[in-house]
Amino acid sequence: QVQLVESGGGLVQAGGSLRLSCAASGGTFSMYSMGWFRQAPGKEREFVAVIRWSTGRTYYADSVKGRFTISRDNAKNTLHLLMNSLKPDDTAVYYCAADSSGGLWTSGRRYEYWGQGTQVTVSS
Repeated sequence: QVQLVESGGGLVQAGGSLRLSCAASGGTFSMYSMGWFRQAPGKEREFVAVIRWSTGRTYYADSVKGRFTISRDNAKNTLHLLMNSLKPDDTAVYYCAADSSGGLWTSGRRYEYWGQGTQVTVSS
């Protein structure tokens, strides 16, 4: 059973940085893609970034391009999201998700496994 556990959320001032991590277990992830999504209060879940585990190829939402960097640590089966130049609009619960097909999906419906989420709050 694949399990995803996020960590690294917290409170940060606008302009600051945070690095989220997602520890993956219970599967062989070499052919997976893994993504980050977020959901703010009263809003729908939205795509943030995705990485194909095998090649490292990435894709970002326009709203975070140039500020956020998704990466993976193959040895530790861990996904990261480095968030720089944070804005109050980035405040949300951030979720990692995994898909065994390896596609660079932006729709949450394509992902089979989800973590429990970690809160990121950016103060102005």
